[in-house]
Amino acid sequence: MKRPFRFASQLRADAELGDVPVHTLTDVITIPRSAHTTPWVLMARRFGYAILLVIAVAGLVYFDRGAYSEPLTFIDALYYSAVSLSTTGYGDIVPVTQGARLMNIFLITPARVAFLMLLVGTTLSVLTEDSRKTLEIQQWRQTVRDHTIVIGYGTKGRSATDALLAGGAAPGSIVVVDADPVNLAQAEKRGLVTVHGDGTKSDILRIAGVTRARSVVVAPSSDDTAVLVTLSVREIAPSAMIVASVRESENQHLLMQSGADSVVVSAETTGRLLGLATVTPPVVEMMEDLLSPDEGFAVAERPIADDEVGANPRHLADIVLGVVRSGELYRIDSPEAETVEPGDRLLYVRLTKPTDAHDASKHAE
Repeated sequence: MKRPFRFASQLRADAELGDVPVHTLTDVITIPRSAHTTPWVLMARRFGYAILLVIAVAGLVYFDRGAYSEPLTFIDALYYSAVSLSTTGYGDIVPVTQGARLMNIFLITPARVAFLMLLVGTTLSVLTEDSRKTLEIQQWRQTVRDHTIVIGYGTKGRSATDALLAGGAAPGSIVVVDADPVNLAQAEKRGLVTVHGDGTKSDILRIAGVTRARSVVVAPSSDDTAVLVTLSVREIAPSAMIVASVRESENQHLLMQSGADSVVVSAETTGRLLGLATVTPPVVEMMEDLLSPDEGFAVAERPIADDEVGANPRHLADIVLGVVRSGELYRIDSPEAETVEPGDRLLYVRLTKPTDAHDASKHAE
């Protein structure tokens, strides 16, 4: 019991940075975008547009080349276009006919404004990149609700994210917290919101919106880190559901005492699968099938239909594994699961192949 108290004292010593100015978080939070354009690409693109505009105006001037103070070659027309659109205006070439002056008023003047907007707009876009990111982060922090935070984006964190996405979670509703920039880059490519920092720190958890999160997946690489993260999350977000991973079974009780709602023992589970693989390999293949969300079979949860109330779940069309009633899971062989009651939810084996899309939609809420 001494270890959790030591963790709690460390939590109290953390600085509270959840309310820091948003502009200081541009290097911490990354909001994924559908298309990422670097400032250099943006400048090159707009510079190309400006060149095309200069050439187009030069073509108009050359088409009416006899209406100016001197006969114009195409080079002269290009020169006149450049000095006019850039507002330099040396005055050595001027329109002298009424038609040329009207063209300057109604065509070249708007083109001059567009030319300046391209150049100024490019500069502003580059200079205001941080401002844009600040606005995106501010909007995200104001609207984020009921999201899932994955702390640690190693093998376990990535697998948990795969299961969330396969279960229908939107990428924008998943926030990854990790201190490794490589892991965060991988998460960002998948459209996930990322927070760079240590998941044991209360300020990082607040930045990730833990007080508004629906659930938190604790998947660090070490058990002591998992305990500290769980303590931090439970202290800040008493109502969040915490699912934690621990390598050794003897540390499972520490996670439960720290506030985890569910604990998965990775080393023990892997050992059991290895033992089964030596005796009954098909059982392991079926377990892997059930744990793979994108192919074959998967364990899913659904609400009961109106015509299923009062029925025995063993006699339903689906292969039912258990009944969830008031947040409590009852296995199919328990007396409480003899009859389906209103408001119950069923854990069942679902076929994830595309041919079963109709069956999946039938049970959708």
